[in-house]
Amino acid sequence: MNLEAIFGLKGRRALVTGSSRGIGAAIAEGLAGAGAHVILHGTKTDAAAAVQERIVKNGGTAQELACDLSAPHAGRNLIEQAEAIGPVDILVINASAQINATLADLMPEDFAFQVAVNFGSTVDMLQTVLPHMAARKWGRVVSIGSINQLRPKGIVTAYAATKAAQHNLIQSQARDYAKDNVLLNTLAPGLIDTDRNAHRRDEDPEGWAEYARTLNWMGRAGQPEEMVGAAILLSSQACSFMTGESIFLTGGY
Repeated sequence: MNLEAIFGLKGRRALVTGSSRGIGAAIAEGLAGAGAHVILHGTKTDAAAAVQERIVKNGGTAQELACDLSAPHAGRNLIEQAEAIGPVDILVINASAQINATLADLMPEDFAFQVAVNFGSTVDMLQTVLPHMAARKWGRVVSIGSINQLRPKGIVTAYAATKAAQHNLIQSQARDYAKDNVLLNTLAPGLIDTDRNAHRRDEDPEGWAEYARTLNWMGRAGQPEEMVGAAILLSSQACSFMTGESIFLTGGY
């Protein structure tokens, strides 16, 4: 069995949104390591410069696009910019906004912002990229979801709802595009030790450690690099008979 033919991404082009840091950066570097040319994305120009430098240093190829996904039609514009560079074979939808608040405390502007980034831009990107993938008869979409799409916590009410909606959209389009060999799946992490959680970890290390110990069966937070294997699976020929599914990486939940 030729594992390179199954998991290798040589000749593929991948766009990873929100790849200037955290999970997105780790996945971008992993896809580049598997042979893909990676288009990095950050809100501001040069936000992903350090990630691009690491990819090139390790023998990969990458370039960067900047786009604020909260803006109207931003998702569509990002895909059009990427397609102008070359065919987008793999789209990793990773960029997201999370503003903690219960429903009672949720501010309208915070709700609107999370809906725009997490769901609105996803609709825009899929509307734009899926017909291109279908015409080429090959495509992979990896949506980075969350355990909260299945088991929502009250403190992330809006975020959890947008992640559930995002996966629902992935499932509906997976059905519609399966015949075209365009496969859409969700990778749903649990607690991951990223800069999104840095303030909580740094301000109360003992509290953070206790929270992580009791949250999952492994008793720890995951690392961004631990998302890479599943991302490569969902981006490659290895998932050729898998679509509309979720892979949960939670440490046991």
